[in-house]
Amino acid sequence: MALSPTAALKRIAALRDEIRTHDHRYYVLAQPSISDETYDKRMRELIDLEGQFPQFASPDSPSLRVGGVPTKSFATVTHDVPMLSLSNTYSEEEVREFDQRVRSALGTESFEYVCELKFDGVAMSLVYEDGLFVRGATRGDGTQGDDITNNLKTIRSIPLRLLKTPKGVQRLEVRGEVFMRLDDFRKMNEERERAGEKLFINPRNSAAGTLKLQDSKAVAQRKLNFIAYYLRTDGRTLDSHSHNLRLLNDFGFPVSEHTKVCNRVEQVVAFWKSWEEHRDKLPYDIDGVVVKVNSIRLQQELGSVAKSPRWAIAFKFAARSAETVLNDITFQVGRVGTITPVAELQPVFVGGSTISRATLHNEDFIRDLDLRIGDTVVVEKGGDVIPKVSSVVLAKRQRNAKKFTFAKQCPACDTSLFRPAEEANYYCENSDCPAQIRGRIEHFAHRSAMDIEGLGEAIVDQLVQQKFIQNVADLYALHKKKPKLVVLEGWGEKSVQNLLDGIEASKRKPFSRLLFGLGVRHVGAGIAQLITRNLNSMELLAQASEEVLSNIQGVGPRIAESVVRFFRDKHNRRLVGQLTSAGLTMTERLPKAAMDSPFNGKRIVLTGSLSSMSRDEAKEKIESLGGKITGSVSKQTDFLVVGADAGSKLSKAKSLSVKILEEEAFLKLLRQQMRA
Repeated sequence: MALSPTAALKRIAALRDEIRTHDHRYYVLAQPSISDETYDKRMRELIDLEGQFPQFASPDSPSLRVGGVPTKSFATVTHDVPMLSLSNTYSEEEVREFDQRVRSALGTESFEYVCELKFDGVAMSLVYEDGLFVRGATRGDGTQGDDITNNLKTIRSIPLRLLKTPKGVQRLEVRGEVFMRLDDFRKMNEERERAGEKLFINPRNSAAGTLKLQDSKAVAQRKLNFIAYYLRTDGRTLDSHSHNLRLLNDFGFPVSEHTKVCNRVEQVVAFWKSWEEHRDKLPYDIDGVVVKVNSIRLQQELGSVAKSPRWAIAFKFAARSAETVLNDITFQVGRVGTITPVAELQPVFVGGSTISRATLHNEDFIRDLDLRIGDTVVVEKGGDVIPKVSSVVLAKRQRNAKKFTFAKQCPACDTSLFRPAEEANYYCENSDCPAQIRGRIEHFAHRSAMDIEGLGEAIVDQLVQQKFIQNVADLYALHKKKPKLVVLEGWGEKSVQNLLDGIEASKRKPFSRLLFGLGVRHVGAGIAQLITRNLNSMELLAQASEEVLSNIQGVGPRIAESVVRFFRDKHNRRLVGQLTSAGLTMTERLPKAAMDSPFNGKRIVLTGSLSSMSRDEAKEKIESLGGKITGSVSKQTDFLVVGADAGSKLSKAKSLSVKILEEEAFLKLLRQQMRA
C-alpha cells in the first residue's frame, strides 16, 4: 500500500536517524550492531522513499553518501583561518630546542603538551553550520583550497549532522586527516592489479588521488576514513586541545585513541620513541608524532611565524627509504604468462634488510616514473615488507642514463608478447613456455594447493629441464621413470621414493585444492572452495555457463568468464582428462561432521602461535569442517582463534565483539566434530 506524504516523512526521518546511529557505531565506535544485509535494506528503503517524495530531500541525509552527479571542476574556497603547516624535525635535540623556545617565550615552566600520532593522510577542513556539514575543503596553499564537499560526504566517519550541537555556536570548523587503512589499500591494489589497472604507490597517494576524482560515486566505492584533531568555534571560548578532542568525539567524530598529555619534554621524547618502535602494529600509516601546547590561550599567545605555528611541531620518524642506483631492468614470466618488469638495484639497506630487487609492476608504472637504467631511485619498504621503487631522483640523473624499452618477445621462449586492450600487463601466450610450465607446476605443488612434499622450485626446474615433466599431469606418470630419476645428480632411491609418495598422496586432496592448483586466473583458494561447494564435480564445473557461475555468491563476472574460458581451451580439457585418469579427486562433498560443524560457512581468523598444531594444520582442519579462513578481523568475522603472542587482531576482535576461541576451546570443538 502506498504511503501518504505524512507517513512517508515519518518513515524517512526514522530511517535517517537509524542509519546515522549505525554509521556512528560502525565507523567511529567500531561497535556494529546490525548485519551488512540489514543495513543495506534500510539504505535501499530510504533511497526509494526519497525518490518517491523528493520534497523531503535533506542535505544531511545518509543517502547522499552513495555519491551524486559528477562535477566538472572544484570551486576554490578561502579558509576562515589559514591552514598552517607544521615545522618538521627528525631530531631529539631539535625537539628540546623547540621546548626551550616555548618556555622562553611564555616565561613559565607551568604548561602542558599534547602528543598525538601524525596520520600520513590528506589534511582537510570541514565547516558546520547549525550542526549541518556545509563545506569541506583541501588545505591547498594554506589560504585557499578546493571545495570537495560532495566527495567528503561519501566518507562515513564524517558526520553529516553533529551528534550534539554546542550551545551558542552557529558555525564551527573541524580539521583532520583523510586516510586509507592498510588492509583496505592492499585489497584495492589487488583488485586493480587483477583488473590490469595502474597501482597506487601507498595509502596516502591513494587517498589523495581518490579525493581528486570528479565523480563522488567513484569516491564512495573506495574506503576512506577521517580522523579529527582540531576544533574552532564561533561564539564559544575553548579551553585546551585535550578538551577539544573530547568535544570532537562527543560531536560524532573519530579521534585518535593514542594521545598523551605531557608535562616535560622527556615525556614527549619517550612517547615518540615508543611509537617509532610500535608503529607497524597500527592498521594505518603514521609518519611521526605531533607535539602541541595544550592551552588554547597559550597557543594564541605564542602565535605563528611565516606559515607555521610557534606552539606545535611535527616530530617525524626516520624515513624507511633509501636512495640507490637502478642497474638494470629484467623480466619475470608468471605461470599464466604475465610479464613483470623487475628492478635490479645496487644493494641497499632499508627497514632492517638489504634490498637488491623490487617489482616495477608494468610498462605504465615505468613510464609514469620516467624511469631510466642508471637512475638514482628511492626505494621504500612500507608496513608490508615488499620493497618498491617510489620515485626517481631527477637531480642525480646522469647523461648516459638509458631510456627503457619494454620487451617485445618473451625472455623465456622468445614468443611475441601480447597486451590486451585496457590491461596494463603484457602476456606470453605460448602455453609451452618453459617459465610458465615451471610456474604452473610450482603452483600446483604448493602447500596451499596439492601440497606435494619434496617438489620445490629447484626440483621442478631440474625435472622440466630434463623433460621428465611438461605439465602437472606428467607428475602422475613419474613412477614409470623411477629408474632414470634415481641416477640423476643429487638424487637417490630414498629421495625419489619420497617424491613419488608425495605425488601419490596428493591424489587424495579435496577437489577445491585441485581447482586452485590448476591455476585458473582470478580463482584463489577461497573462490575455489565457493565454486566447488556449489558445483561439486569436475564434470558440472566444466559444463557451467558464466551465468551459472555468476549466481554463486562471491563469484563475480570476471571470475566466471575466466573459468569458462579455461574449460573452453582444448589443452586444458585434455589436461583435466589426464588428471581424472590418474585418479585425482574430482568431486567435493562435505562430510556430515562438516555440515553440522559450528565452523561451516563461518569466517574465521587465526592469530598467534598454536602449541598443538601449525597454522597450516589448523587452517586445513577448519576448511575441512566447512569454515573459511580470512586474513583480517572485520565485523563479518565469526570467530578469532587465538594462540600465544596474539597481536592487534585480538584487540580489534574485542572491539568488534567477535567471538574469541582460546586454543583449548578451539581444540575442544575440533574433538567434538571428529567424534560426530
